[in-house]
Amino acid sequence: MALVAAIWIKRFKLGPMDPVPRAVLVAGRGLAGNANQGGRRQVTLIEEERWAAACAELGVAVPPTARRANLLVRGISLAHSRQQILQIGAIRLRILGETRPCERMDQAQPGLRNALGTDWRGGVFAEVLDDGEIAVGDAIAWAPGVPQIPLPLHSPS
Repeated sequence: MALVAAIWIKRFKLGPMDPVPRAVLVAGRGLAGNANQGGRRQVTLIEEERWAAACAELGVAVPPTARRANLLVRGISLAHSRQQILQIGAIRLRILGETRPCERMDQAQPGLRNALGTDWRGGVFAEVLDDGEIAVGDAIAWAPGVPQIPLPLHSPS
């Protein structure tokens, strides 16, 4: 089952990523209390599996908070999902694009930027379509009528 594995809120620009068990999403804005509000990057998401693959490639264990995304998801592929609708409970997120890793990733771990630069490992950004609350452990799925992209069994060489 695909689910929300973690939620983080960033209180201010460049601030720490605070783990929370639940969060309120505001349509057209993003996560309540998060520094980034409105615009195209209302919520950022990374896949636990792709994060683990990038860390394994580097031979290090880097906490996923280093990616500075809002949601860590497990069991669902976000790759090539632009314009698809992701459902978390009653909340819908429209995926707007791939989040490209920046130089901050190499500050967290040398080589991490390149390791995240392939196969959509850096995650995605989305706009919030509905108001409501989400929680760690909530089931996630592509909205009806959206083809599900299978997870790779291993990272491509």
